[in-house]
Amino acid sequence: MSLFKARDWWSTVLGEKEEFDQGCLCVADVDNSGQDKIIVGSYMGYLRIFNPHPVKPGDGFQAEDLLLEVQLREPILQVEVGKFVSGTEVLHLAVLHCRKLCVYAVSGMLGNVEHGNQYQIKLMYEHNLQRTACNMTYGPFGGVKGRDLICIQSMDGMLMLFEQESYAFGRFLPGFLLPGPLAYSSRTDSFITVSSCRQVESYKYQVLAFATDADERQETEQQKLGSGKRLMVDWILNIGEQALDICVVSFNQAVSSVFVLGERNFFCLKDNGQIRFMKKLDCSPSCFLPYCSVTEGTINTLVGNHSNMLHVYQDVTLKWATQLPHIPVSVKVANLQDLRGVIVTLSDSGHLQCSYLGTDPSLFQAPKIESRDINYEEIDAEMKQLQKIIKEATKTQDILPKSERERELIVIAEVSPELDAESQAIDSEVKAEAVPSVTVKITIQSRVTAQKPKLAVCVEAPLALSCDQFDFDDLEPDASETVVLSVFLKGNCVPPELEGDCVASYSTPTGIIKVAQCKFRLPLQLICLPTQPSKTASHKLTIDTNKPPVSFLTIFPDFADQSEEDQSNALGFQFLTGSKVTLLASKTSQRYRIQSDQLEDLWLITKELTLRLEEHFKKQNCKDFTFTFSGSIPLQEYFELIDRHFELRLNAEKLKELLSERAVQFRAIERRLLTRFKDKTPAPLQHLDTLLEGTFREVIALADAAEENQANVFQAFMKLKSATHLVVMLISLWQKLNADQIAVLKATFLPLAQDTEELGWEETVDAAISYLLRTCLSKSSKEQALTLTSELCIPKDTSRLKKHITLLCERLAKGGRLSLSTETTTPQTAAMPGGCATIPESDFEEGTIVPGAGATFTNHRHITKQKSEP
Repeated sequence: MSLFKARDWWSTVLGEKEEFDQGCLCVADVDNSGQDKIIVGSYMGYLRIFNPHPVKPGDGFQAEDLLLEVQLREPILQVEVGKFVSGTEVLHLAVLHCRKLCVYAVSGMLGNVEHGNQYQIKLMYEHNLQRTACNMTYGPFGGVKGRDLICIQSMDGMLMLFEQESYAFGRFLPGFLLPGPLAYSSRTDSFITVSSCRQVESYKYQVLAFATDADERQETEQQKLGSGKRLMVDWILNIGEQALDICVVSFNQAVSSVFVLGERNFFCLKDNGQIRFMKKLDCSPSCFLPYCSVTEGTINTLVGNHSNMLHVYQDVTLKWATQLPHIPVSVKVANLQDLRGVIVTLSDSGHLQCSYLGTDPSLFQAPKIESRDINYEEIDAEMKQLQKIIKEATKTQDILPKSERERELIVIAEVSPELDAESQAIDSEVKAEAVPSVTVKITIQSRVTAQKPKLAVCVEAPLALSCDQFDFDDLEPDASETVVLSVFLKGNCVPPELEGDCVASYSTPTGIIKVAQCKFRLPLQLICLPTQPSKTASHKLTIDTNKPPVSFLTIFPDFADQSEEDQSNALGFQFLTGSKVTLLASKTSQRYRIQSDQLEDLWLITKELTLRLEEHFKKQNCKDFTFTFSGSIPLQEYFELIDRHFELRLNAEKLKELLSERAVQFRAIERRLLTRFKDKTPAPLQHLDTLLEGTFREVIALADAAEENQANVFQAFMKLKSATHLVVMLISLWQKLNADQIAVLKATFLPLAQDTEELGWEETVDAAISYLLRTCLSKSSKEQALTLTSELCIPKDTSRLKKHITLLCERLAKGGRLSLSTETTTPQTAAMPGGCATIPESDFEEGTIVPGAGATFTNHRHITKQKSEP
C-alpha cells in the first residue's frame, strides 16, 4: 500500500452505466445556504445534488447525502452556478443540453419527519438553441455588475451570448474547424479558446458585440460587404498541441493568469498571451484545476492523469503526488462541513469521491523467513561462475543480447552494371536523343516475422524512379521479397548526387515499428557519355596525390576506348544536358586536372575520380593513398551561382505579389459584373468585360512566368548544390579535415534538400556559418557574446553571406578547428594556398591587400590562366 494515496473522506458511484465528462461536475452554494454542494449531471440526463456529511472519514454513501435527483429529458453537457436571473443576485443553476439551455432555482424546505429537509428545482427560464451546443462559460460580460451572462459555443463555431432571459447576439469564430475549451477573463473582458490550429486565441467582448451578426452571415465574399465589423482576434499564441481545458484565475487584483492544459504540457499565460511559465508533464493528463497558494506570488495546480494519479504543482514544481482509485475527468476543491480544501473528483463511469491528502503508516510487516544452514561450497561455486560470465562479457564488450545485435530485416540493393537495353525513361525533360535508364534490384530478407513491411526508394532530383513505393504481405522468418525498378534522368539539369536510399519499415509481432535502410550508388553512364577531350575551358581544378597517375583505361573502362592510347591520360565526358568536362592526368607529376566551362559540372567528375582512385589503390592494398588540393578555392565563381539563385528567388517573390494583385483585381471586376447582371434594370457594362478579359490574360501570363521561374529556381538550386559539394570537398582537401570536421562543414553548407517559400538556402547557410564564427571559429570573447536572430527570413542581398563564407575560409586557413562543442580552439598560424591573402577579421571590414600577396582572397580570376595540360 502506497503512503502517497488519496485518503477517502466520502465516495459513491452514480447510477448504472452512466457516462460523465469534464463539464458534468460543479461545486457551489447552489441553494444559497452558505455551504458548498456537489452538483453532478450525466449524459443520461440525471441531475444530482449532494451534501456529504460522513460520521467519520471513509464512510460510504448515506441516503440523506443525496439532496436531489431529477431525470431531465436530454443529456446534460455542462452544469454551472451563477447569477443568471435578472432582478436578484442569488445563485441559480444553469444546465446545458444539446439543444437547450435551462436555468433553475434550487430551494430547500424544512422537513417535518425524520427523513430531513426536502429540496426541489424550479425552472426560471429556458432558451431553445438553433445549433448543437458544445460547452459554455459565464461571467460579467462587458463589466456589468451584480449579474452573470452566458456564452455558449456551438459545434460549428458560433458563440451565442445570452443576457439572462433574452438572447443577445451570435458570432462565428474565424477559421473554425472543431470546437475547443472556452473560458472568460473578467479582467480583460475577453473570451479565450483554443482552435483546431493548436493556437490559444483571445477575443474581446466589445469586438464580438460590434462584429457582423452571425445570423445574417452568408457566403464569405458577401460577409465582407455586409454591415458591421469583421471579427478580429485580440492575441494568438501557438502552443503546438490540442488543449483539454482552460481556466482563468485571479486570486488578487494585481495578477491574473490564464492556464491551458495541453496533451503533454500545461501553460500559464499572462493577460496579453505571453507565456509566464510552462510545465512538461510525464503522463497524459485528464483534467486540472488551478487554486490559490499559501505562498505569495505562486499558484497551485491540481493535475489528474490517466495513470490514476493526482499531482499538486506549485508553479512548475511538483509538491505532492497522490494515487486515486480511478481516472478523473473533472476535479474541484470544496469546503464541506467546515473542512476546507476537500478534493472532489469524478470519473467517466460515475465514481464520485471526496478525498484529502496525507500519509498513513503501513501496518504490514514482512513475515520472518525460516533459518537454514548456509552451504559455503555452493555459494563459492556460484560466485566463480558469475565472475566468469562477467569477465567474458567485459572482454568482448558485448552488452547487447545476440538477438538485438543481429539485424532482424536486411535491405540489399543491387545496381545493374549495364544500362537497360530498352530505356524505361518516361516524361523526361532532357533534350538528348536517348535518355538511358538503369535497373536496381532491391531484396528484403527477414529473419523474424515482419508485419506489413513497406519499402520506399528515393533518389535526388532531377533523377526519377519508375516506382518508389512498395507494399508487401507479412513476411515469415527466413523469407524474402524482391522488387525491380528503373532510375533515369527526368529533369534537364545535372544531379548533384548519384546515390539513392532504400528504407523499409515494418512492425514486430509485439507492435514495435522498426526501420532498415541501405544506400546504392548509380553509374556515371546514366547521365553522361564519352566524348573528345577539350583543351580549353573556363574553370580548371588540379588535384594532387601521393602516387603516380593511373591510366584512365584502368579506372574508367566504361568510358575509355581500350584501342585509343591517347585516352590513357585524357578523357572527355559530355552530360546529357549538353555540357562537357575534360579529365587530364599529368605525365610527369602526380596530378589530375578537371576542367569545364561550368563550375558546377566539375563536381560529379571530381567525385567519381576520387572514388575510383580510392577503389583502385584499395584493391592493391595501398593504405597511404591521399588527395591534396593546393590551388585557390573558386569563391568568386561560387558567389556568382549564389547571386543567380538568389535573384531567381527574389523574382519568385515579385511574381507572387503581382499575381496576388491581379487576382484581387480579377475578383473585384467579377463582383461588379455580377452586380450589374443581377440588377433588374440593365445598365451599361462600361467596358468591364474588356477589363475582365485583359486582367484574365495578365493572370495567365503571370502564372506562366511564375511556373517558368520556379523551374529556373530548381535548376539554379541544383547547380548551386553541385558547386557547394565541390567547394566543401576542396576545403576539406585544402585543410586536410578529418571525417567529423567534414560532416560539420557539409551540415553547414548543405542543410536543405530543396528550397521552400518559407525557408531558403541563403538564410539557412548564413545562420549556420554565423554560429560557427561565434563559437568554434571565434577570435575573441566579444564575438562569442554576439546574439543571432532567432527568425530566418529572406535577406535583402547576399553580401553578408559572401562575407561570412570568405571569413570562414580565412579562419580555417589560420588553423581554426570545426567542432560543435562549446570549447573554442586557439588560432594557429597556417600556410594559405596560392593566391589566397588574409581577409578581414570582422564581418564589416573591407577586403585588404596583404603585403607580399598578389591579390585578395576573393580574387580568383587567375585560375583560368593555367595551362590546358598539367
